[in-house]
Amino acid sequence: MYKNKAMRGPGRYLAPLLLLAAPAMAENFDPASLDLAALIECRADVPAYNGFALWLSGAPGAVGKLGWKEVATGNPFLVQYELPVPLRVFGREAGSVVFTATAPMAVFDGIAAPDLAKELKVTPTISTPGKFLGEKVVAESTEDAGGVSLATRITLNVSTVESHPGKTLAGCSYALDVK
Repeated sequence: MYKNKAMRGPGRYLAPLLLLAAPAMAENFDPASLDLAALIECRADVPAYNGFALWLSGAPGAVGKLGWKEVATGNPFLVQYELPVPLRVFGREAGSVVFTATAPMAVFDGIAAPDLAKELKVTPTISTPGKFLGEKVVAESTEDAGGVSLATRITLNVSTVESHPGKTLAGCSYALDVK
């Protein structure tokens, strides 16, 4: 997958095809239509997430329109925002969200990653006292058209990261690979 490090925000690692479509997708996104909980809980599709991610990372003043405040993370792979009101996801409240290359994730206090993963039926791939990482495949497909293959993979993820000690991150990864 192509990585454009000059772009900030959640859309910074999208495939080249999506980058070409970015202006149109960002222009067509209506911030009033945002259902952040649906994006985090894997109740959306790849185009819905990508439209939002491209708008958030490319539209002037997008973060302000949502009332979000960017928070320094010290982690070059995460962009974090404090929300104006807590968001209810996975039956819990989260006051902030982070974005990885392909995923919006809620930041939780008060629940250990292994416990949340068990609740969400997410299988751990790494589970040590210092690190947790687990995923559950929600949807996976491949479409071939005119010599181009589009592989879509949506996974529910639970993890811990060193930059957020004592926090559990949970959200949905929307990956589109163009081959």
